[in-house]
Amino acid sequence: MNTPSHAILNLTLLSQSQSIPLALPIAFGAVLPDAPIFVLYFWAKLVRRQPEGQIWSETYGLPFWQNLVAAFHSIPLALMGIAMAHYWGWHSGEIIFLSMIFHSLLDLPVHNHDAHRHFFPFTNYRFISPLSYWDRQHYGEIVSFVEKLLVLGATIYIFPAIDSWLGKGLLIAVNLFYWLIFLYFRVLRSRLAGNVE
Repeated sequence: MNTPSHAILNLTLLSQSQSIPLALPIAFGAVLPDAPIFVLYFWAKLVRRQPEGQIWSETYGLPFWQNLVAAFHSIPLALMGIAMAHYWGWHSGEIIFLSMIFHSLLDLPVHNHDAHRHFFPFTNYRFISPLSYWDRQHYGEIVSFVEKLLVLGATIYIFPAIDSWLGKGLLIAVNLFYWLIFLYFRVLRSRLAGNVE
């Protein structure tokens, strides 16, 4: 699932009232599991100057990066984080770790060969879903469309509870980006290709 989708869906799933005083910890926890992937990409692309193919076929598969990604997607480690945050009375920390768990639970059904080790470090098991949020060979187009619909529905639901204009603007921007990309690749590009032939 795309990282911005996690933030919007987690805000919707974890908010319990009309106002969302913990929106920032929820959003932070929703995107935190993907942080190592972004660090890897920018390091490999900007510092090492690696081509896209090498980043995803070689560098991403290195044990250091795989273990870091697994740790940030680990449900048991996030549960330990919740227990520790609860013990220390850090309510925002509990929400961050809970949001990380929701991120992993939303990833489970939409990752095929790129599945994460969600039960690291206790096992290296990967749930290989028949679905993928991006891979066409595993219904990526359908899953991507459903994801966009879920994000749009969640945005409509959560929009009145967001107090800041920045937050509202980000919700609108994510949805506009998703739907403009969808229109370009699914509608305009196919029509342009049809006109060329």
